[in-house]
Amino acid sequence: MRYGYYPGCSLTHSAAPYDLSARAVSNAFGLQLDEVNDWNCCGATEYITINKAAAYALVGRNLALAASQDGQTDLVAPCSACYLNLRKVDHNMTAYPKLAERTNEALAAGGLHYDPGSLRIRHLLDVIVDDVGNQAVAAKVTRPLRGLRVAPYYGCLLVRPQLNGDGRNPEYPTHMDDLLSALGAEVIDYPLKTHCCGGHMTQISADTAYELIRRLLKSAQDYEADVIVTACPMCQLNLDAYQSQVNRHFSTDFHLPVLYFTQMIGLALGMTPASLGLGREIVSAAAALAKIGAAVPEPEAAAPRRKRAETGLPMPRRRGEG
Repeated sequence: MRYGYYPGCSLTHSAAPYDLSARAVSNAFGLQLDEVNDWNCCGATEYITINKAAAYALVGRNLALAASQDGQTDLVAPCSACYLNLRKVDHNMTAYPKLAERTNEALAAGGLHYDPGSLRIRHLLDVIVDDVGNQAVAAKVTRPLRGLRVAPYYGCLLVRPQLNGDGRNPEYPTHMDDLLSALGAEVIDYPLKTHCCGGHMTQISADTAYELIRRLLKSAQDYEADVIVTACPMCQLNLDAYQSQVNRHFSTDFHLPVLYFTQMIGLALGMTPASLGLGREIVSAAAALAKIGAAVPEPEAAAPRRKRAETGLPMPRRRGEG
């Protein structure tokens, strides 16, 4: 099975363990991920509210590049924000012909064009669950995650109902739950599984952001989770990197590791923790993963980041800058 692969900016830097584990797991299941040549940032979550025309052209460029790459039909994004942006632009260009026309006028300046509907935009979680299947995943498990209590955290971007059209419950999805169960983990009932982590709110209103993160951590702790498992690099960053700030802000004592679902699959398939980028999380997963006999390396021994090519798009500049 062959797919176009859009890693997005996070997976080349702060979420490098997600990229490492995504590629390793995909390879184990015979999924060929062909990275989109010369891809650019998707604009994250704010840009589309600042300049809609530029934002659609930014995302449309990725769609055009992917569609022109050896007749690609499926484009996979592990990042939930990237997935939503790619799917939203494709969907809206299909629904609004004038929007598609304006977007393609902008793309034409770079010699590109995108016919909406040419690609099927997929999240990597959906590809594993729907194309590989939990039964096939379970058949490859060599180190079951027995005794590990996990909280499946989907976040708010992955399951938005307007664009999904996959029949899953947007308020209480269970496809990651079922996948983790197939790995042998004990999946807790996590009622806040689709609640927002705050996104970039940490840069706008720390008090608001910390409260959103606190609620998620407290719910996982109340249900005695050993680890929170997510499919979104922004969710992972907020719950992991800001956990100490939340503890200081609320005088709490959370120590919950936050890992990617691909890392959990890799562990269950017998892959080494270092090859999955484990050890690079801020809140150490060592104690939790010791329950399944997995020795997490020290941070400096963890797998290195994947480097992007030195050449690429120029960085934007403000007016008046050199």
